[in-house]
Amino acid sequence: MRIGLITPEPGHPLLAAATALLAPEHTVEVLDPASPAGAPARPADVYLLKSGTERALELARELEARGAVVVNSAAATALCQDRTRMAELALGAGLPFADTRTHGSLSAWASDAALPAPVVVKSRRNRRGDLVARVDDGSRLRQLAEVWRHEPVVVQEFAPNSGWDHKLWAIGDEVFCALRRSELSPEGRGATRSLPLDELPAGWADLVRETGAVFALEVYGVDIIDVGDGTPLIVDVNAFPGVRGQAGAPEALAALALRRVTGRTGRAHATR
Repeated sequence: MRIGLITPEPGHPLLAAATALLAPEHTVEVLDPASPAGAPARPADVYLLKSGTERALELARELEARGAVVVNSAAATALCQDRTRMAELALGAGLPFADTRTHGSLSAWASDAALPAPVVVKSRRNRRGDLVARVDDGSRLRQLAEVWRHEPVVVQEFAPNSGWDHKLWAIGDEVFCALRRSELSPEGRGATRSLPLDELPAGWADLVRETGAVFALEVYGVDIIDVGDGTPLIVDVNAFPGVRGQAGAPEALAALALRRVTGRTGRAHATR
């Protein structure tokens, strides 16, 4: 079988480990979105899309149009890059997602914003190096507006919590979990610590799987904070995260790729 990787980083630990598991019996091909070569004349049996660049999405859409299986679909991947659409879909489906307001630019919102309580300001486009910051007062808001003046943003009320993010990842139906300091923490994120699933509050693993179904994702991450007594609040959803250092994750990814080749069935494409 031929498994394709749509990524500029085939040496990423998760992809490299899954490739090592697949390579003895299957052909693993790398499709670099930055390459001028474009999509191959004969598509692979399944593609793993671990890139959110416009070029990567274009390649994924082209391959899907030619009948190839892409995990995650281009539509689902693109949806997770837009935090406004993400919030609309999650809240519309009844998921416990943070209430989200959208503004065309940080400077436009900052010019007349009233801050009765702390808020979290994020770039509307979910990407590496984006803006994620807690804002408690006008002075902090003006500082951010000087740097991110034209950035489209979403604003969420700050929810008091323990200061730890629960990083939950799913590959198919398998869920992995870790704890990491919130990126809003003054101490910084620090190291990520794996957490056994049985130490999660009841129902959280099922909530992750439900989120995957709503977003039509097969490899994904869900960031959850505990806002008290095990009550979950989803603050972000990511398509094809790194899932670094999680025992069993490469095996789960390799098995998922092979299932998608043989079954060629999976979640419907996200369209919202």
